[in-house]
Amino acid sequence: MHGLGPGLRKLTEADWATICGKMAAHDGWAASKAGASVEKLGIARVRAILAGNGKETLTALVAKDKALEAESASIASVDKLLHYVRDLHLLCENFVNFRDFYDGGEPATFQAGTLFLDQRSCTLCMPVEDAGKHGAMAGLAGTYIAYLDCFRKATGEKLNIMAAFTDGDSDNLMVGRNGLFYDRKGRDYDATITKIIDNPISIRQAFWSPYKKLVRLIDETVAKRAAAKEAEANARLAKAAEMAANADKALKAQAAAKPEEPKKIDVGAVAAMGVAFGAIGTALATVAGYLGGMLKLPFWQVCIALVAILLFISGPSMLIAWLKLRKRNLGPILDANGWAVNAKAKINVPFGTSLTGVAKLPPGAQAAQVADKFAERPVTWPRKVMVIVAICFIYSLANQFGFAPKWESGKGVVIPALSGGSAPAAPAVLDGTNAPAAK
Repeated sequence: MHGLGPGLRKLTEADWATICGKMAAHDGWAASKAGASVEKLGIARVRAILAGNGKETLTALVAKDKALEAESASIASVDKLLHYVRDLHLLCENFVNFRDFYDGGEPATFQAGTLFLDQRSCTLCMPVEDAGKHGAMAGLAGTYIAYLDCFRKATGEKLNIMAAFTDGDSDNLMVGRNGLFYDRKGRDYDATITKIIDNPISIRQAFWSPYKKLVRLIDETVAKRAAAKEAEANARLAKAAEMAANADKALKAQAAAKPEEPKKIDVGAVAAMGVAFGAIGTALATVAGYLGGMLKLPFWQVCIALVAILLFISGPSMLIAWLKLRKRNLGPILDANGWAVNAKAKINVPFGTSLTGVAKLPPGAQAAQVADKFAERPVTWPRKVMVIVAICFIYSLANQFGFAPKWESGKGVVIPALSGGSAPAAPAVLDGTNAPAAK
């Protein structure tokens, strides 16, 4: 290397310091050279600038702007005041008292659009960044919330939102269901549910919830047992096929083996089975005793007892739903989105039903009657049964208090008569023998 001797193939730290020392004089000259900042303009352009009066012109403009500094500051204050006049009212109605949210008119600032899913339209939709983090706080709102991934095929845009379901039921809401989301600008997105925070939607849903859970549990149990039986049958079939394929080997092995001794009866197993059958019989006898006792009661008392049993089963779910619906609050949902909400923005039942629209025909409209040759026959027996039960209940209740007409053999229909005196009046008999004579 030049300056360090011929044949140098390795550069040490000391060699590098020597090179930097020899270049120090050039660095000093380059730093002290005048006009380095304008050297790229070229000597002709630099001389033209020096010959003109550009410096004086710029200095005069700066002085003129400096003289208008106070007016410029006033213009900025006026601009700020105009923004306050235009936006402060909107800010207060959306961030302080939530008037735009509660008046049912234009949507509030934080409402991102409308979700259409499961024959419902949800207007309480907000964008979220992290569904897991948002759900940790939003779960305290006591509202049924679904998180959805939205995708716009036209542009490839992606959006994550949460939607509150405040009317209807949750039977058909599950992870994986698809819907359609329209944002505030009218752009449509394909929406898919990815996460659900389950809370009561209505007291009606809470009443039927225990029975639906029981039916779902029975279906799942039957499906599991059917799958197990099918797997067992397949295993037996495979074993039978294997035995048929190896029948000759099995016969030889059976001939060589010793005959098995007959198994003895397990006394413990027999006793356990007896205890189990006894417990089942006792339970059935108890149920039959209760049913027999109920059948001895008047029909109206049986109906009241059945209603009481239904309320005993559904009462806890309805009570929990009632308490949660009273505490339903928008605050945790906004807090989860980074807001600092210092008030309780409650969502009661009447207002909640306005946030979720359930599909139904307009007033006075009727569905078109289309002939369907594969339509199922309408089921009318539940209504008929309810009518019969209602008639029997009314007759039984009237009979209990002596207001029901009775049929007596040979006398016709006997209608009890009411009297204001101490002694009851004789019953009037309508059999044609004591009818008043026609004048």
